[in-house]
Amino acid sequence: MSNRTIVITGTSSGFGRLSVERFAAAGWNVVATVRKHSDLNVHKGIDNVATLLLDVNDEDADLAFGELALARFGRIDAVVNNAGYYQAGPLEATTMDQVHRQFQTNVFGLIALNKAFIPILRKQGSGVIVNVGSISADQGYPYTSVYEASKAAVVSLSEGLHTELSEFGVVVKALLPGSMNTRIFDKVDRAQEVPDEYLDSMSRFASLNLVRSDPAITADVIFRMVTDGKTGKVRYYSGPDGEAIPRVKQLLGQDWYWEEFSTATRGEATPLWQAMMPQPVAAEKR
Repeated sequence: MSNRTIVITGTSSGFGRLSVERFAAAGWNVVATVRKHSDLNVHKGIDNVATLLLDVNDEDADLAFGELALARFGRIDAVVNNAGYYQAGPLEATTMDQVHRQFQTNVFGLIALNKAFIPILRKQGSGVIVNVGSISADQGYPYTSVYEASKAAVVSLSEGLHTELSEFGVVVKALLPGSMNTRIFDKVDRAQEVPDEYLDSMSRFASLNLVRSDPAITADVIFRMVTDGKTGKVRYYSGPDGEAIPRVKQLLGQDWYWEEFSTATRGEATPLWQAMMPQPVAAEKR
């Protein structure tokens, strides 16, 4: 196992950092990326981890990163495109600059990194790419529509690539995590000058989403996605809410599900919804 190598982006905190620790503990070589010079020592003391600078918004750097990562350990067996950020607020108050920045990081940067590693994995005839989406790609939460649209693009891209690359032995998968207790919520790019008419509804919705699950749950799912050998499976979910949503949607059907979900987002969840949707697994912020 010690000769297997994984590349993980966005590893200064959250899923990325936990995944570095998870794979390194299992004997993998890890190429871990961070965006800031101040984070270059974040994995100091962990064997077989090479921490490199990468701003995923720099598409030229993304496109060149495959060969740079390959040079570290001589082989790449898996890639986890985890780097991203979170923009929130009513669309009406979100600037087009914020929209472009959200898609630049979460979609265009991720696409460039896929392009960087696909030729390497195709030529060696094997490899797994995990693109990190969000459960919100499956469900339209209010006040995060641009973020959700970016993550839906990630999931759709992954499904297309799964079919496109299967003949070469390359498996592409999409991860849809539920709400997790990570630092992404501390760095939200919020819409400014929100009209007063939204404020009460925004406050009420925020009060429904205060408890989030342990991000270690998601790191474990990422490890499973890379190692389980399931070449025909594309979508993976993590967290009690993430895993419940597609199941409840299937049970209720799209229309009934949407009625129940919309009612719940107004703070008026029915007994049926409360019975079917599990509570998050709380954890200390990491």
